[in-house]
Amino acid sequence: MIGYKELGLVNTKDMFAKAVKGGYAIPAFNFNTMEQMQAIVQAAVETKSPVIMQVSKGARNYANATILRYMAQGAVEYAKELGCANPQIVLHLDHGDSFEICKDCIDMGFSSVMIDGSSLPYEENIALTKKVVEYAHAHDVSVEAELGVLAGVEDEVVAEVSHYTKPEEVVDFATRTGCDSLAISIGTSHGAYKFKPEQCTRDPKTGKLVPPPLAFDILYAIEEKLKGFPIVLHGASSVPQDEVDTINKFGGKIPDAVGIPEEQLRKAAKSAVCKINIDSDSRLAMTAAIRKYMAENPDHFDPRQYLKPARDNMKKMYVHKIVNVLGSNDKL
Repeated sequence: MIGYKELGLVNTKDMFAKAVKGGYAIPAFNFNTMEQMQAIVQAAVETKSPVIMQVSKGARNYANATILRYMAQGAVEYAKELGCANPQIVLHLDHGDSFEICKDCIDMGFSSVMIDGSSLPYEENIALTKKVVEYAHAHDVSVEAELGVLAGVEDEVVAEVSHYTKPEEVVDFATRTGCDSLAISIGTSHGAYKFKPEQCTRDPKTGKLVPPPLAFDILYAIEEKLKGFPIVLHGASSVPQDEVDTINKFGGKIPDAVGIPEEQLRKAAKSAVCKINIDSDSRLAMTAAIRKYMAENPDHFDPRQYLKPARDNMKKMYVHKIVNVLGSNDKL
C-alpha cells in the first residue's frame, strides 16, 4: 500500500473547511494526460490556489494506475520547482462506482475518493457509501458521496434524466454514511451538451442557447439543513463559446453545446459549495488549440508543436476559473 502522504498529497478536510468559511470553492479539474497535469499545476502555483486533480474510472484505465501515482507525486514536486513551498494538491477519484475501485485507489495513494451510489435505491446507496467511508477513514482519506442524479454523459457515467437532491434526505444520509462531502443535483449535468435546445431559450442578438437557471432554492435548503457541511457541484463546466466556435471553425462539429453560466457558478461558490468540478472546459480548450494549430500548420507532425499551445490554452482557462469564478486564488 502507498499512503498519499508519502507522495506529498493532502486530503480535503482542512481545504474544504477553509473554503466553506471563506466563501469560495476549490477547483476540481479532471485530467488524463501529462499536458493537462502540467497546466493544472502551473495555474495553481501562479494563482496560489489549492487544487484537486481528479481522475475518472475511465481516465485511470487510460493512464494506468501506477503511472497516475507517479504523476501525482510529480505534480507535487513540479509545484515546488515552480516556487510553491507547500502545495495543497489532492488526488481524487471521480465517480467511483464500487467499493473495490475506491479501495484500490486508496491503496495506490489517492487522498480522496468519490463513491457514487446515486443510481442505487436510497438504502443501498447508504450501505455502499458507509462501507467505503469506513475503509477510507481508517487511512485518513476523504470521501465524497452523491445524492440525487445528474443527467448527461461523462466517461462511463450516463443518465438520461436528472433527479434533484431531496433536502429532506441529506441530514439522514450524511449522518448515517459519515461522508466528508456531498455531491448534489440542482440542475448541472455532465458533458458539453448539458441541456437540450428545447430546455433553453435563445439570445435574440447572438442566437446562442441560454440554459435554464440552477435550482438555488434546493441548494439553500440543503445548506440550511447541513450547516457548514461541504457541498460539491458536478457537471459545472461553462462550455466557453469561443472554444466551441474555434473547434467548429477548424473542422469540428459541436452544434448547440451549452454549459453552466459562470455567474451562476460564482453565486454557488459563495455558498456551502466548496468543490466545483470542471472537465469538459479543459477538453474543449485542448481540442480548440490543437485543431487551430493543425489547420494553420498542416506540415507539422511533432506532437510537442501542437500540444504546447494546447497546454497553454488549458492553463489560461484554469487560471480564469480559479480567479474569476471560484475565488480560490491567494488561499495558500
